[in-house]
Amino acid sequence: MAYVIKDNCISCGACAAECPVSCISEGDGIYVIDGSSCIDCGSCAGVCPVDAPQPE
Repeated sequence: MAYVIKDNCISCGACAAECPVSCISEGDGIYVIDGSSCIDCGSCAGVCPVDAPQPE
């Protein structure tokens, strides 16, 4: 199950830097995860200061 980034994202970029498959990119105001590339590792969730990445 892929992760998604919720609306409480503060666009700090910590998740994108941590993603081992580079499936996180800056979207319009928040970061977004490419669900087809996400390997469900949870690395993004572990570094997010506001718990924005959540399992879909």
